Amino acid sequence: MNLIDKINRLKKEKNAIILAHYYQDSEIQDIADYVGDSLGLSQKAAETDADIIVFAGVHFMAETAKILNPTKTVVLPDLEAGCSLAESCPPKEFKTFINKHPNHTVVTYVNCSAEVKALTDIVCTSSNALKIIESIPKETPIIFAPDRNLGKYLIKETGRDMLLWDGSCIVHEAFSIDKLIELHKQYPDYKIIAHPESEEHILKTATYIGSTAGMINYVKKHSDQKFIVATEAGILHKMQQEVPNTELIPAPAKEDNTCACSECAYMKVNTLQKLYDCLLNEHPQINVSENIRTKALAPIERMLELSK
Repeated sequence: MNLIDKINRLKKEKNAIILAHYYQDSEIQDIADYVGDSLGLSQKAAETDADIIVFAGVHFMAETAKILNPTKTVVLPDLEAGCSLAESCPPKEFKTFINKHPNHTVVTYVNCSAEVKALTDIVCTSSNALKIIESIPKETPIIFAPDRNLGKYLIKETGRDMLLWDGSCIVHEAFSIDKLIELHKQYPDYKIIAHPESEEHILKTATYIGSTAGMINYVKKHSDQKFIVATEAGILHKMQQEVPNTELIPAPAKEDNTCACSECAYMKVNTLQKLYDCLLNEHPQINVSENIRTKALAPIERMLELSK
């Protein structure tokens, strides 16, 4: 049996589900039961009846699945699959920041640790961030963390005067505006679409700004057009499957690498072999202390309720 057959056999034997993010390698996306963005993955994790959740993504995503499913086994192919954005917001420092600014509603982007979620009033993803912010009374001051770029975008879109934590994603800050302009000169009929975690000068070039799922849906609705895509390059696999005849180009990174695009090294540490191993051995498992879990669960459930 090849590796894919072995994974499918184990998945059936163990009543397991494989959830994968759009930024995973294509072979992992192809074997997953569901591929999505952070919101979609949270929703699937909340509703699954599987006994084992194999989370092909990064640590904070698997943590969120465990928070929603305390009695289920949640495994991550590689514990080194972290997140630069989550790491930019240490819980102790964030708690001090909150204490210095009392009477603020605390909104955190899902790209943060369980400990930071536990300090939060409501969680959001890039898919529902606008809706979440607009659900908060206008007279209520807001702290938004950890992504300053997404925070600036939300301030611009909503007019809210939010207090921002100074965090960022290395992937979405890796795009080169100079290379993007040069690329657009070569392909002037290509529309630029971008993720709101990107820097402001990148967002100014975009015809459409949205989450990974939003970008895919936008391309599907405009499949007669051509696109330069400014987010982690892994999204192009699923996007191209959805619109096989649409021309897509990844936005260029500041530094040259194997694909001359922006890739998340954390996402790419997961492999098909590691996925098989973690399902076979049910290890490494993700665990969250009950105290942190119950505190983090409430803001996640508020998000999911508002996202229905």
